[in-house]
Amino acid sequence: MHRPLSMIIVFIAVIALVCGGSHYFLWTRLVRATALQPPWRALVTTLLVVGALAVPVSIVVHQFVDAPWSRALSFVGYVWMGLAFFLLLGLGATDLLRLVDHGVSAVRQLGPDPERRLFLARAFGGGAAAFTAIAGTSALRSALRTPALVDVAVSLKRLPKSMQGLTILQISDLHVGPTIRSDVVEALVDRVNALQPDLIVLTGDLVDGSVAALGPEMTAFKRLRSRYGTFFVTGNHEYYSGVDEWLAWWRAQGVTVLRNERVTIGSGADVFDLAGVDDWQAGRFGNGHGHDLPKAMANRDPDRAVILLAHQPKSIEEAAAHGVDLQLSGHTHGGQLWPFSFLVGLQQPYVAGLARHRDTWIYVSRGAGYWGPPMRFGAPSELTRITLQAA
Repeated sequence: MHRPLSMIIVFIAVIALVCGGSHYFLWTRLVRATALQPPWRALVTTLLVVGALAVPVSIVVHQFVDAPWSRALSFVGYVWMGLAFFLLLGLGATDLLRLVDHGVSAVRQLGPDPERRLFLARAFGGGAAAFTAIAGTSALRSALRTPALVDVAVSLKRLPKSMQGLTILQISDLHVGPTIRSDVVEALVDRVNALQPDLIVLTGDLVDGSVAALGPEMTAFKRLRSRYGTFFVTGNHEYYSGVDEWLAWWRAQGVTVLRNERVTIGSGADVFDLAGVDDWQAGRFGNGHGHDLPKAMANRDPDRAVILLAHQPKSIEEAAAHGVDLQLSGHTHGGQLWPFSFLVGLQQPYVAGLARHRDTWIYVSRGAGYWGPPMRFGAPSELTRITLQAA
């Protein structure tokens, strides 16, 4: 089940419109308002036109060609997407300063001053460009460095004392695709195995592409080792990438896929339940897919602790209603590029880190990779090691 062609066309059309509109705004602020003179006017205009085309073109090419040159094109296109975002952010901030200046001039009853207006336009444009260079470089380095190991301790009332100290290694939102390849996967698997976790969980959005294109890039996942095994739940991007083929692929690697079901971790009286659900939006894709927590929780022993794997934090309300002790999620990337964290917070109840929702703990990973621009600003990537404690 791959992403429908109509969805791809609509997605690319939206990206093209957004790129066109945003780059026109950049042109008005960086070229027209600053009255750039030749040859700089022609040079900056050409760069902005090329930049506006780079993102949709690289997306289209990636849909049909998977080769080193197409991946390099994607990298350049996505880097420019990130830089354009920072330019827009910087120029948006200077527009607020411009409004303040206009307000002060109106109060002081000062008439129009073309020279002052031109000076401010050039100063603000230069400031936005400097901010973009600094923020873009920092964000690029942050995204491309090794994910930080984040240690989190969580106390569960129903956890057996004998399971105190059990470690869960969470990998989320790696987004193997046009700019994240096998070298990243190999290093990630080696690092996880070196940590010797008791349990490994994969909480969705591991891929951005088909099994045919990315399966060979992902084979290192077969080497994951832990005491109780590796468990996977789908994210929304698996549904854009041929979910049924990916589910079969994960099972072939020895990974247990949890689709609205649960398993017992441990033996005898030293056990807890591990449940997993399809992505929150899975029902849109039909073919038996859909988020169904009641099914995963049916007929369980209420005296056992239960940990839920759910890609989107949105599942937390239902999880709390069903007595889940701990929910592990991803999806948000922690916002990835500040200030997107504020926008993500409008769509998800939790954006990053550990929180308490009534009687249920939730941990939201910022993810091990990135989507789109190979940049992270104010939201570094992570691997998460959760250590369970008996309350």
